[in-house]
Amino acid sequence: MAASSAAFAACLLACALLFQMCVASRKLTALVQDQPITMTYHKGALLSGRIAVNLIWYGNFSAPQRAVITDFVSSLSTPPSPQPQPEPSVASWFKTAQKYYANSKARFPALSLGQHVLDQSYSLGKRLGEKDLIRLAARGSPSRAINVVLTADDVAVDGFCMSRCGTHGASPRSRAGRFAYVWVGNPATQCPGQCAWPYHQPVYGPQAAPLTPPNGDVGVDGMVISLASMIVGTVTNPFGNGFFQGDADAPLEAATACAGVYGKGAYPGYAGSLLVDPASGASYNANGAHGRKYLVPALVDPDTSACSTVG
Repeated sequence: MAASSAAFAACLLACALLFQMCVASRKLTALVQDQPITMTYHKGALLSGRIAVNLIWYGNFSAPQRAVITDFVSSLSTPPSPQPQPEPSVASWFKTAQKYYANSKARFPALSLGQHVLDQSYSLGKRLGEKDLIRLAARGSPSRAINVVLTADDVAVDGFCMSRCGTHGASPRSRAGRFAYVWVGNPATQCPGQCAWPYHQPVYGPQAAPLTPPNGDVGVDGMVISLASMIVGTVTNPFGNGFFQGDADAPLEAATACAGVYGKGAYPGYAGSLLVDPASGASYNANGAHGRKYLVPALVDPDTSACSTVG
């Protein structure tokens, strides 16, 4: 149930990105989401305590590509002084997810970068199904972990580009424990217009010029967007009975409910008002570890029942 509902949530995220232009008949001055979005807590277990985020790299990723994503995961925690992230920051953005825990008895988890697992030999082939993703995720820690499977741009995954850019779920219960997992694919060669927008021209709707990615890699910067959405979904709805709106088999989660919204004034086909790096011309909305800049999605703020952008 957890895997299927999370997959549907990821599907909604992808569909919003794939077909965001289909609702462009609305006035351009209108926001993407006008109605209140209420995330209901379904009394299920949440992640708590120290949680390792383990990265399973499947296929060929360059060292700079791995560094971009590794630094993003490191950015989720507020670093000790004297190296705080400049605001607006990824750490501040992630604190919106923490608000959900005020409505539960669980303490918000402390995420930390865990181990790296490299599979550059494509041990399961270059076409993967859902069971393959779970097998790969199991290479991380068996409990108290979010095991993140990252597939290279030449790996085909069932549903990738057609209905999803990533997904999250959880392993079955076992004596060894239970882990949450995330999968995100690199869309650089397969579907950058779907899963790397706004850093690539969209497939549908008005053909506005793409924005410049802050880390110079359309595919990997697109992966960060999907990874950010799926990590928040994992933290707020890890086992399919946490926080979401709608039916458990077709949930809207904290990030997927705001797909396509990155800055104030966003509407279908327009990501919203973003920061621009004066040196590179790259567009972003959050600062991260080691001087990184990222684009992270708006999240439903449970205090306002509306999509909240960072900054």
